[in-house]
Amino acid sequence: MKALHIITGLGVGGAEQQLRLLLRHLPVDCDVVTLTNPGPVADGLIADGVRVTHLGMRGNRDIGALPRLTRLVRAGGYDLVHTHLYRACLYGRLAARLAGVRAIVATEHSLGDSQMEGRPLTTGVRALYLASERLGRSTVAVSPTVADRLERWGVPAARIEVVPNGIDLARFRFDPVQRLRVRQRFGLPETAFVVGAVGRLAAGKRFDVAVRALARLPSDYWLLLVGGGPEDNVLRRTAYEAGVADRVLFTGERPYVPDGSPGPDLPSLTAAMDLLVSPSPEEAFGLAVVEALAAGLPVVHASCPAIEDLPPDTAPTARRVTGGAEAFARAVAEVRAAGPRPRTAAEAARHYCVTRSAAQLMDVYATALAAPREAAPSSPSPQGVSS
Repeated sequence: MKALHIITGLGVGGAEQQLRLLLRHLPVDCDVVTLTNPGPVADGLIADGVRVTHLGMRGNRDIGALPRLTRLVRAGGYDLVHTHLYRACLYGRLAARLAGVRAIVATEHSLGDSQMEGRPLTTGVRALYLASERLGRSTVAVSPTVADRLERWGVPAARIEVVPNGIDLARFRFDPVQRLRVRQRFGLPETAFVVGAVGRLAAGKRFDVAVRALARLPSDYWLLLVGGGPEDNVLRRTAYEAGVADRVLFTGERPYVPDGSPGPDLPSLTAAMDLLVSPSPEEAFGLAVVEALAAGLPVVHASCPAIEDLPPDTAPTARRVTGGAEAFARAVAEVRAAGPRPRTAAEAARHYCVTRSAAQLMDVYATALAAPREAAPSSPSPQGVSS
């Protein structure tokens, strides 16, 4: 089987790094097209031996990208096209059908109740999504929660498959040597209780709650904020105004796997933490939470479908919190007061082993390839793609 993955961009993000991890475990000959931003994850894919093509799309309404993408799909002779993220799903599904590919799969990584990848769920966004969805064979939801949201949107249940995000358990296994190295690198006091937060620095993630919670905690609490994004300067200013700028460490974007860039990778940073907070109220899966559980960390979170979809005893150290900075500060202090626990992976983390996710995705591919050929339904132009 020869497959093409089409994704909006390849900067350091959850969907992008998930794609790289899956390609390491799929027994399929895969190429990747990124519509925009061939960032660090593109470099990592190339280092893994994956052919990556940058389409050079200039914006959401760059209609000229469609014939270029169609020609690329047709020339590749692909058996299956798999799209990731909103813009790539709109353009990629249509290009694949125009190129005559009979098996098209899309993964919905980031559908919340009120937003998708940071864009509001307007009537136009929903209409375009549903129109393009008809062009594919199936839509993969990364959690049952996302599957329910898709069905409420109008995607037929029979066309939805749940394949959860996967994690590399071995990569996140707690390493005391890495813990010591990272803490020394950042000048963390030996007695510091390090609260971690991981994700794109965007307003929807509510990392300002973590910063303000730190201001309500004693001076031996520190915050290790892992990620990059448009709210970087806002969060730095928030930390300064809250009087905790000297206890908030910004690491920038960090890769999931070693890529040769300077500085520690994400698993090493996770080893340096004592607890993870996830204040985002609207997650599609909650990958950072699951990775933290794989590292044996206790977690305080506002939303995590990956955990909420499992029995409570599979993640006994995960605690759901509603409210703002005061509630999170209180929960963090209570976790510390309970004392340290062994840094072993929770059962919930083992449930999301990437090899299991890859096997489930192969079943989706087999079903898509076995389906009878059908005529392409009419579909509106992607001119209305929302930014």
